[in-house]
Amino acid sequence: MEQLVPEKAKISPFLVFFLVHTMQLGIGVLGYQRIIALTAGYDAWISVILAGLSIHIIVWMMYKILETADGDMVTAHTYVFGNKLGKLLSLPFVIYFIVIADTLLRTYIEVIQVWMFQDMSTFWFALAFCLLAIYIIFGGFRTVTGIAFFGVVLPAYLIVTFFFTLPYADFRNLMPILDHSIKDFIKASYQMSLTYTGYEILLFFYPYIKEPQKSKKWAHLGVLYTTFLYTLLTLATFAYFSEGQLQKSIWATLTMWKIVEMPFVERFEYIGIANWIIVILPNFCIALWCASRTLKRVTNIKQKYGVYGVSLAVLITINIFRSREQINTFIDYTGKISFYINYGYIPLLFFLVMIVKKVKKK
Repeated sequence: MEQLVPEKAKISPFLVFFLVHTMQLGIGVLGYQRIIALTAGYDAWISVILAGLSIHIIVWMMYKILETADGDMVTAHTYVFGNKLGKLLSLPFVIYFIVIADTLLRTYIEVIQVWMFQDMSTFWFALAFCLLAIYIIFGGFRTVTGIAFFGVVLPAYLIVTFFFTLPYADFRNLMPILDHSIKDFIKASYQMSLTYTGYEILLFFYPYIKEPQKSKKWAHLGVLYTTFLYTLLTLATFAYFSEGQLQKSIWATLTMWKIVEMPFVERFEYIGIANWIIVILPNFCIALWCASRTLKRVTNIKQKYGVYGVSLAVLITINIFRSREQINTFIDYTGKISFYINYGYIPLLFFLVMIVKKVKKK
């Protein structure tokens, strides 16, 4: 499997940090706070940490699967189920990543339409975005990784903007701590895990890592950094809003940007939304790359044609969701599918791979 990917196409182990982190920090960061606060109140910041810590177990399982099968998700499937059935079981992941790409792009377009340009065409924006993504993917996986690197580094200054809320923050909102049941914490952790999804891409780009053993710590550091940022943002949001105010704010992160005042810009939320495209672009490119790569591995179609195919599928399906209710329902279902894959299917595949490994040794 290692010989199928040329050495010049592989990435350094430390770049796994940026790939994992950028995929987790997508469009969900703009409004997850209200959802988790509905369940566990202002104790929900604890659930943010718990959900983040649980991901490290899944990442450890993924590395065990990939090391044993010596390849990607398709290789793991064929290792357990044989060639034909293994490839057949890999095919739904093409649809899964098309759905992920749809969710990312449609939600971002909705934010632009609500906050900036109400009459903006969904189709034409999506077409321009897809053409840009195709151009990037044609540069190879190293180019996609480069975009992910800049998608983390360039918008990093936005973290500083949340300190503008401190003069208006009341950390007494967080009291009393541990005022909710274990059931509430578990439910809020489940809801938060839907926001954390994206790290499963590791199962698909693993063969493109030079010395993959060295990338383990970077994958875990990526998850840890994401957990830190989400926890910091959650605490800042809970201190700034009362519970009643937060329930009326669909995009709490954008609302906090409204108070940012600088001599050269009056409406900073416009700057934040415009800059967020740098975060969404690598996520979208990675999703399309994973879908087209899996399609190539399963059907032997050239990845170039696969990229065209999955991009066309995104363009066709993205216009189906028009109202806020439809988009919200679509996001909810996508989150649930991601949760079942990460916390259900991956552990199941891990145990199956370990069993087959033992049987083959005997």
